[in-house]
Amino acid sequence: MKKIISSIIVIIGIMVWGSILIFNNNKDTKLTKVKLAEVTHSVFYAPQYVALSEGYFEQENLDIELILTPGADKVAAAVLSGDVQIGFCGPEATIYVYNSSEQDYLVTFAGLTKRDGSFLVSRKKMDNFKLDDLKGKYVIGGRKGGVPEMTFEWALKQHGIDPKKDLTIDTSVAFAAMQGAFIGGTGDFVTLFEPVALQIEKQGYGHVVASIGQLGGEVPYTAYNARKSYIKEHPKVIEGFTKAINQGLTFVKEKSNEEIANSIYKFFPDLTLNELISVVKRYKEQDTWLTTTNLTEESFNHLQEIMISAGELQTKAPFKDLVDNSFSK
Repeated sequence: MKKIISSIIVIIGIMVWGSILIFNNNKDTKLTKVKLAEVTHSVFYAPQYVALSEGYFEQENLDIELILTPGADKVAAAVLSGDVQIGFCGPEATIYVYNSSEQDYLVTFAGLTKRDGSFLVSRKKMDNFKLDDLKGKYVIGGRKGGVPEMTFEWALKQHGIDPKKDLTIDTSVAFAAMQGAFIGGTGDFVTLFEPVALQIEKQGYGHVVASIGQLGGEVPYTAYNARKSYIKEHPKVIEGFTKAINQGLTFVKEKSNEEIANSIYKFFPDLTLNELISVVKRYKEQDTWLTTTNLTEESFNHLQEIMISAGELQTKAPFKDLVDNSFSK
C-alpha cells in the first residue's frame, strides 16, 4: 500500500513539474514585434481584426502594432522608410514604387479584399438610383491616383459616362476629411467606406445608393506588402503573418454576421453591435473578401487596366516581380 501511495505521489510530482516547465516555456516565448500600417480603419478589413481579436497572430509568435496611416502613398512611404515593417493598402502603391526605379521595392505577399469597399452616398434619398443620375452632379471622390477614385472612374466609363465631362469629381479633399466636407454641405454625392457611410445615414445627412465594389468588379483592392529585402530576411515573420490572415479569412467565410461582429466589436467602439452586424452583412453580401491570401495575375492585371484607364499608368508592371504568393500555400 505504501508503495502504491509513493508511486502516486511520484506521478503527481512529475505532472506538476511538467506543468511548471510548460508554463515557463510558454511564458518565456518571445513574440516578434511587427509594426503594421493600415491605410484606413474600416469594417472593410474585418478578417484582419478577426485575426487580431482571435489571437491568430500570437499563435504565430507575432505581436502586431497597428498604426493608422491614411493614404496608400503614406503607407508605402512608411514601409520604405523602415518606420513599419508591413504595409496594408492598395497594390497600386507598390506599382508606383516599382516604376520609380526603387531597388529595394515593395512586394505584395498577401491579399485581403477583392473589390472596392466604398459606397456612393447621396445627399437626397433615391430609391431607383442609376449611374446616369450622376450627370451634372458634384461628387467628392477619393485621392487622385488612389484605387477608390480610379475604380469609381472606371465604373463610370463602363456605363458610358465621362468622368471629366459629364460630372464634377472633386479629388482635392483629403480622405479623412471627406465625411466632414459632405456634412458641411459640399457635393451632391460622396464615396465613403464603412462604418462612415452608415454613420452618415444614421445622422440623416445622406443615403447609400450604390456599392462601388459591385460596380468596379474584382480587383486586388487591399493587400499586404513589405520591402523585398525584409521578405527575404524575415521569411518566418511573413509566413506567420500570412497564416494569421488566412485564418481570419476563413473565419469570416464560415461564421455568421453576428459572430464576425462580436469578434471585431472592440475595434469599433462608436458602433452598436446591431449597427456593426448591419455593416458586416453589407460587406459579406457583396462578396468583399478573398477566400485565401493568394492573388491572381488576372486580378492584378485588371487593377493595372483601371490605372491605365485613369491615366495613372503607361505600361503594366510585371506580376512576377511585385507579387509573391509563396507564403499563401
